[in-house]
Amino acid sequence: MFELTLLLLPVAAASGWLAARRSLGKREQSPARDLTPAYFQGLNHLLNEQPDKAIDVFIKMLEVDSDTVETHLALGNLFRRRGEVDRAIRIHQNLIARPTLNREQRAQALLELGQDYMRAGLFDRAENLFVELSETRLYEQQALTNLLEIYQQEKDWQRCLEITERLPGDALLKMQMSHFYCELAEGELKLHNLDAAERYLKKAQAVDRQGVRATILQGNMERDRGECQAAIKTYKRVEQQDANYLSEMIDGLVGCYRTLGREKELGDYLSALYHRQHSPVVMLALADILSQEEGVEATAAFVLDHLASYPDLRVLEYLVRLNQRRQEHDPRETLKVLGLALDRLLTVQPKYRCEQCGFTAKTLHWHCPSCRRWNSIKPVQGLGCQSEPTGYGYK
Repeated sequence: MFELTLLLLPVAAASGWLAARRSLGKREQSPARDLTPAYFQGLNHLLNEQPDKAIDVFIKMLEVDSDTVETHLALGNLFRRRGEVDRAIRIHQNLIARPTLNREQRAQALLELGQDYMRAGLFDRAENLFVELSETRLYEQQALTNLLEIYQQEKDWQRCLEITERLPGDALLKMQMSHFYCELAEGELKLHNLDAAERYLKKAQAVDRQGVRATILQGNMERDRGECQAAIKTYKRVEQQDANYLSEMIDGLVGCYRTLGREKELGDYLSALYHRQHSPVVMLALADILSQEEGVEATAAFVLDHLASYPDLRVLEYLVRLNQRRQEHDPRETLKVLGLALDRLLTVQPKYRCEQCGFTAKTLHWHCPSCRRWNSIKPVQGLGCQSEPTGYGYK
């Protein structure tokens, strides 16, 4: 309540000043007229913790004209930022209803009201206002940006693309467009419309050559069609685009090499890749090959060497299982218990984390559900655990 009082005091002061100015002008014409009591009535409501009544009084006193439009807009904006969306909506609706607004002032009020509706989750109402604004060419870019946010939340990817065509192009927008095409491609893949999916992927790659998501999807499609040589070439591009996503292609890459019977070439490539990136998922794939070619002892030494520099729960769990094989004829209860404990730890650990807001997840989201950023969620590297909770749940 105290914060709300501080918020309304500037409005009360402005209302009192305007009332006094108008009263003074009227006194010059008619000395019998006193200062309007509405100002003191509003203050009384405010002091009696009746903010809604106080708002009504001050808004009535602040007659909409060129001197007070900005005050109305500022007050509504402050309420929206405080989470008082109903009050913000009431103020902006009251403002729009006044016939004295000029064209630009009305457009600004519509923009604010649309943002109020968005904050309240009333996307249909917000969309109508932003569409109207975009057609008037006033505050067009702000209206289109808000429409883009609405369509992303509604997962209407075609409309997202229509909006991006009307916004100034930059690297961020091109990256977003690539994701929109990828979303459409994944939708077609679920319907087994492979040709349509491939067309969308080509558009995604054309608009953003560094789009790692489109590359991974293309590699998966080539693998599923049995085009292993092409898939290998595609998967290898991931390292140059964003090495954080090596974990998303490593299984496909290994599978394609093995389908072609090129085990030695696979080992050479993984070894070179590991020395460039020191990725735990690459190390584990390489360790599997090493255990088949050189045995458990050599593999254990390799894994221990990695753990000394790059601690990781997944690698530690792999080492426990490896040691169980080494102790096959003399099993140790400690290793079994430790292995089970690590299994449980890995089960609850997030595999992905947003670099922007800290949102954690067990599956990859290309669009962060929390901060709404694209490409901000990355596979967790290193220990694969959090030292303390972030407040976000797994999804």
